[in-house]
Amino acid sequence: MNKYVLECHQLSKSYLDGTAKIQVLNKIDLYVKPAELIAIVGNSGSGKSTLLHLLGGLDRPTAGQVIINNTPLNTLRENEKCRLRNQTLGFVYQFHHLLPEFTALENVSMPLLINNTLPSLAEEKAAHLLEQVGLKARIQHRIGELSGGERQRVAIARALVTEPLCVLADEPTGNLDPRNAEKVLNLFLELQKSHKTSVIIVTHDAGIAAQAERIYTLADGQLS
Repeated sequence: MNKYVLECHQLSKSYLDGTAKIQVLNKIDLYVKPAELIAIVGNSGSGKSTLLHLLGGLDRPTAGQVIINNTPLNTLRENEKCRLRNQTLGFVYQFHHLLPEFTALENVSMPLLINNTLPSLAEEKAAHLLEQVGLKARIQHRIGELSGGERQRVAIARALVTEPLCVLADEPTGNLDPRNAEKVLNLFLELQKSHKTSVIIVTHDAGIAAQAERIYTLADGQLS
């Protein structure tokens, strides 16, 4: 087993605003161990989502590098990066980003089908995970027929269905009322432990962050 499932070295991101250079992230180092839960907190606009996008290979850094499962992303072509991302990472967002025209089962099966899993096996694994998140009776319902809390549980199932090494979660309960947020969070943390998956969770909620093994604050472009 690799010592780290995800790491970054001297990771930086800047933008040009006219002639002014905006430094969002500045020489960040981060190391994520297997099955570890890490929380990142910070003010709105501090660059938390930008950092997750870089760690997930969804954006390119200005400098530095991201390494997933011992593979530096900057050595990969775009199709290779997509394949590695789909095989090793899961994503959960504040807004679920599910496909509304498909059922819960089809949405959760999708990452497996992209990985060329047999459709029958993909559906079997997706159905099992949806049962784990308490949606056994809802697997054939389209996303528009589900409540906000149910949709976020589908999103969590989709993130975990490929048995990823690490899940990147960006305010995963931020769009839910407090009661549903607590339910979804507790379920997410239970599944994280049972699946032995690492999680990096971005949150503004001190109560959520307190459950992590390590808490980082992102401010002025740096983690502390």
